[in-house]
Amino acid sequence: MKTIMLSHPHQLKKETIKPTVIALGFFDGVHLGHEKVILTAKKLAKEKQMQCAVMTFNPHPKEVLRTRKEKMNYLSPLPEKIKLIEQLDVDVLYIVDFSLPFANLTPQQFVDDYLIGLNVKHVVAGFDYSYGKLGKGTMETLPFHSRNEFTQTTISKVEKSLEKISSTHIRNLLAAGEVSQIREFLGRYYEVVGEVVHGEKRGREIGFPTANIKSEGFLLPKEGVYATLVKINDRTYEGVCNIGYKPTFHGEGSAALAVEIHLFNFADNIYGESVTVQWIERIRSEKKFSSIEQLIEQIQKDKQEAQQILNKLNLCSCNL
Repeated sequence: MKTIMLSHPHQLKKETIKPTVIALGFFDGVHLGHEKVILTAKKLAKEKQMQCAVMTFNPHPKEVLRTRKEKMNYLSPLPEKIKLIEQLDVDVLYIVDFSLPFANLTPQQFVDDYLIGLNVKHVVAGFDYSYGKLGKGTMETLPFHSRNEFTQTTISKVEKSLEKISSTHIRNLLAAGEVSQIREFLGRYYEVVGEVVHGEKRGREIGFPTANIKSEGFLLPKEGVYATLVKINDRTYEGVCNIGYKPTFHGEGSAALAVEIHLFNFADNIYGESVTVQWIERIRSEKKFSSIEQLIEQIQKDKQEAQQILNKLNLCSCNL
């Protein structure tokens, strides 16, 4: 896959670009609905003997357009999104810098510069895709703006369990801690990539050493205790994770949010390593304990419950 970064005004020349079928969207999470858009474009490109491209944007329009400027967290920050789209085996990925000048393009200007100007002959996008200033361009207006230069396929709503598959729904599940439901909509376990950093080492002091994970740009699940799988150097380990503020050791509001994972049967030094955390199931909320002994007792219970959850997972995997 060739990845091309574009900023407005881009300098690509139409005559140097192969005829293209393009999938349009922000694609945060690259969930099953997004996959349907991209794989439809891939299928049509093959039928039409054209190249298949995907166009996405970075950062999210909200980061640029809302009055209060603050960085967003994503289901798939840009490096992760690139990796996920590459796995779908498309030819070209266009990443457009979503800037104010780009946001102010009229729908017709967007089509002229970023579709017709990139030699697009067919567009595939979801029914709710919008383009141009204030999102005034829609899939219904696209034929008018196309200048008869390309055709289009509109992907209707994709559902699972009577629920529309959307990044918003997956975000809501994360906010509720319902990570076990996400696989149905994402097509895989939700993952967060981060670096193992030094922490307070309290887990080691009480017999449960933890890997402290620092992630950048990922949306984290709700605070609490989770059964997890952790990928380290192409190997996967089981563990139990606490996301929270360690209220047993810190007063309210005095600690930063921490992601700490106790890996089972693991003693290697992995400081500085990049790891991938898969969130399997939430066990309980974070709580403050009146003594270290109560905390140790609860961690032991959490570990046993996580092991039971992950053992069932292994049985299911074997039976697939």
